[in-house]
Amino acid sequence: MTKPTDTTYDLVVFGATSFVGQILTQYLFDSYGVAGEVKWAIAGRSESKLSELKSGLGSNAGELPVILADATDDRALKAMCEQTRVVISTVGPYALYGEPLVKACVETGTDYCDLTGEVQWIRRMVDRYEDQAKKSGARIVHCCGFDSIPSDMGVWFLQQQAEKTFGEPCLDVRMRVKVVKGGLSGGTVASMMNVAKEAAADPKLRKELANPFSICPPEHRSTVRQPSLKGAEFDKTFNVWLAPFVMGAINTRIVHRSNAMQSARYGKEFTYDEAMMTGSGTKGRLTAYGIIAALAGFFTASAIKPSRWLVEKFVPQPGEGPTPEAQKAGFYDLRFVGRTQDGKTMITKVTGDADPGYGSTSKMLGEAGMCLAFDIPADQAGGFWTPASVLNDKLLERLTSKAGLTFEVVETR
Repeated sequence: MTKPTDTTYDLVVFGATSFVGQILTQYLFDSYGVAGEVKWAIAGRSESKLSELKSGLGSNAGELPVILADATDDRALKAMCEQTRVVISTVGPYALYGEPLVKACVETGTDYCDLTGEVQWIRRMVDRYEDQAKKSGARIVHCCGFDSIPSDMGVWFLQQQAEKTFGEPCLDVRMRVKVVKGGLSGGTVASMMNVAKEAAADPKLRKELANPFSICPPEHRSTVRQPSLKGAEFDKTFNVWLAPFVMGAINTRIVHRSNAMQSARYGKEFTYDEAMMTGSGTKGRLTAYGIIAALAGFFTASAIKPSRWLVEKFVPQPGEGPTPEAQKAGFYDLRFVGRTQDGKTMITKVTGDADPGYGSTSKMLGEAGMCLAFDIPADQAGGFWTPASVLNDKLLERLTSKAGLTFEVVETR
């Protein structure tokens, strides 16, 4: 089954007044207007906040439809889903507020995407709703922001180029963050703290979070040990020191699920990891150790109730984040090193032209939603997908033509 194309809306932004929701709404308004070829609406629980959001968008924004729905109101969520082909959700932390909407989308056969980075919640959603999504035709696509579109689509792009150049995919891929400039929002911090809190209280969850295949189908496993950077390490490819990349915990899981959903196209023994470049020499090494200490301190303090309040006092609160100027000034440069089984090497890069977590994320999320609404074949099966496994080349085209991303080959040898 697939959703009829004669619904009232092509797309609805749920949580439009959240920090990312406001940026996303502005992007969609600037890119697609109102009452044009794209029929879309904004949704949330506060009529006054939605009206205030509309008033700041620009001329003709008064014609933008509004739907009132609370994240805890099953009836309202289902009524909203019945009016649209696609829902984009920005309401997090998703582990606390996201399940009712996923359930409503699955029940109504409505396509869905979000920007979660909460791997434990994704696992629960897959376990509870994947069979029903396959029956209803709902295509559910998590992680459509900075985590994990640049990583997931970056690997997909590299593998496409490797198959063209080498005649085979790369069996090992390493992503290295060369540069990233941008700020954190309170919503992202709240999600990270909630993961730490859940993991501290549940040994089983801690074990699951350590499993790189935690959101893959049970039959998709590798006998090859997956790389996982825990401390400072020197990278001979780029001659720099490395530190763990905080988003790697979710990005690696999405990349492995993409491989599984494409029938192990990258290979059954495919390996993948992510790390952050910290520079060369002693300064680079000390910077790596500093990042490791900061990450350990944050997650330890977030997991323990007596110290959690102190973390909350000094980090951005939900609804807070970088200024519009900071979003525009941000950017990122990611490098991917792929090696085939016989040692052929390809290096590619992915860049974004705005703050990764918000300016760029809003554009990626918006285009993922548009891709679901307009580019996916009607007979595409329902279920829980990833950006690369279901949106692939159509999303790549949108990302490069509209969302300010670039994908290019740097070197082959």
